[in-house]
Amino acid sequence: MSDMFQVIVFAGTTEGYEISRFLSEHGVSTYVSVATEYGTRSLAPGPCLEIAHGRLTEPAMEQLFRELSPSLVIDATHPYAAVVTESVKQACSSTGIPYYRILREEGRRAEDAVYVESTEEAVRFLSQTEGNVLLTTGSKELKAYTALPDYKERLFARVLSLPEVLLQCTDLGFVGKHLIGMQGPFSQELNEAMLKQFDCRYLVTKDTGKSGGFQEKVDAAFHCGVVPVIIGRPLKEEGVSLPDARKELGRRFGFAVKPHVTLLGIGMGDEKTLTIEGREALKEADLLIGARRMADSVRMPHHQVLYEYRADVIASYIKDHPEYQNVVVALSGDVGFYSGARNLLNILGEDTRLICGISSVVYFMAKIRLSWDDAKIVSSHGRYCNLISLIRFHHKVFSILGTGDGVKVLSRKLTAYGMGDVLLYVGENLSYNNEVVFSKRAADLTDYEGDPLSVVCAVNPSPESYPATHGLPDEAFLRGRAPMTKEEIRTVSLSKLMLREDSVCYDVGAGTGSVSIEMALRASQGKVYAIEKKEDALELIRQNKVHFAADNLEIIAGTAPDAMAGLPAPTHAFIGGSSGNLDAIIEMLLARNPDVRIVINCITLETVSEALSIVKKIDFQDVDIVCISAARSKSVASYHMMMGENPIYIITCQRTTYEQNN
Repeated sequence: MSDMFQVIVFAGTTEGYEISRFLSEHGVSTYVSVATEYGTRSLAPGPCLEIAHGRLTEPAMEQLFRELSPSLVIDATHPYAAVVTESVKQACSSTGIPYYRILREEGRRAEDAVYVESTEEAVRFLSQTEGNVLLTTGSKELKAYTALPDYKERLFARVLSLPEVLLQCTDLGFVGKHLIGMQGPFSQELNEAMLKQFDCRYLVTKDTGKSGGFQEKVDAAFHCGVVPVIIGRPLKEEGVSLPDARKELGRRFGFAVKPHVTLLGIGMGDEKTLTIEGREALKEADLLIGARRMADSVRMPHHQVLYEYRADVIASYIKDHPEYQNVVVALSGDVGFYSGARNLLNILGEDTRLICGISSVVYFMAKIRLSWDDAKIVSSHGRYCNLISLIRFHHKVFSILGTGDGVKVLSRKLTAYGMGDVLLYVGENLSYNNEVVFSKRAADLTDYEGDPLSVVCAVNPSPESYPATHGLPDEAFLRGRAPMTKEEIRTVSLSKLMLREDSVCYDVGAGTGSVSIEMALRASQGKVYAIEKKEDALELIRQNKVHFAADNLEIIAGTAPDAMAGLPAPTHAFIGGSSGNLDAIIEMLLARNPDVRIVINCITLETVSEALSIVKKIDFQDVDIVCISAARSKSVASYHMMMGENPIYIITCQRTTYEQNN
């Protein structure tokens, strides 16, 4: 035995073992006293942890305290070990050593249960009843139940599987199937199986709290139509819970308490889609965090719960509550599939554990018997996603929706763009009792109202090939009298813009919308705003939008720059017509985004002069000017003659250089 220990812990319970490990892991020298040799099996000795077994009298406790001179004695004994608790208190009082009691949380009071004050009262109650009884109170008070005249037939005793315990029970007359030697705590399912196996009408238990599996016993009893008989605790004590004890001990001994945090993908929500690893993590957790639907679907009786989904609030709460040792954050589906885990990891750090779950795409695609390895997988829940473009160019598109009218809105758009034959597989409330899975043509779902908790898989029987480059032929567009940027000029201008998939683009002076359409195709997951003042041109843009199913193109009627007010900040802008407002247009573009990339088409020398004057005035680092002269062949009799188009000046400008942007 060491000469001195900082803390003496009277254990023998889950709380006692946990606080002993906690102290030793943080370098606090701890002496643990348990009543039996069996109790030592739950702990392993270490540099800061010594374990002894044997029942101590009050004088023996006083002698131990004087020998070891601890700064604190922790009583973490069983709530029904009233005699031991009184002895520890008195020994601390006699030696002047601070006494610290860790209380086991009481279970929720069950309205239809029978509550008694003692074992003797439980026996008196059972003597007035008929039917088999499962005793789960251990072996110490088992002798009292032999007062029942038919106890050998009615009673089934579940006790520790120790030879001396089993021998003691056998001597009392509990033999064969009436004696069950097992180590707890037990799951609700196992308790139910035993109650059914022995055709029990009553279950006797003590309120051993969450660590002793109390709630699992009571829930099993009610599920099987069995009456719980609950023996109340002998003492009404003052003390602290295990989480609060960790917090106070960390403060007392000067060490920081850092919890183990797990981000858990819980699957669809029903417990059947929770993995075994996930269930084990939940059993170990003392704090569960998550949005209400997620947290409630996996909550266990022993959990403290925080209903929260915002990453910064979750991180702050964990930091401010070090009393929780094992924290689980419940996240829908899988932690790597459109999950809040991404933001949480950035805040909580690399030592955060991740446990994967079953994602909605895996679950749903199995339900509809389709592979998902060749599907385009996206989410339009709380984010912009151009599903129309994806469905137009892909055979299969899976998306999380997240709104009750999501299917209706998608179906109406598909139908309006000539894709009403697309087959939509719809899934709602996946894995729950009210799960809905069906499939119909988009044209048949234009009035459908569903559940916000939904997903969709669109199957396009004849998807189009996605254009690898810009430069659609002029003949592909619907044309009228409105001016149109010709194919060759459009191709070079789009090249100079250097669009990205998620770009936000302005087409100022859009004309027929040929540049707008090509922008929308290239920036398929971005947004394009076609700004045009002439009504005939606006109608052509509308027709071309439908013709090319450019759902990410928004038409803005009016004259720039006034018509640009209120639009999202652009990343790119094409100016094909300015109505004499070029200076004001560029000024507003730069005010919205100082790093916007601008391409200007100039056909007159006056516009070229104005544009160059503006470029010189503004601190553009990247300036590029090209003049394009194109000629097209025209058949004259049996000959081909080249007919020249007007030369166009293409001016590109941006405040940062290409290297800085890449």
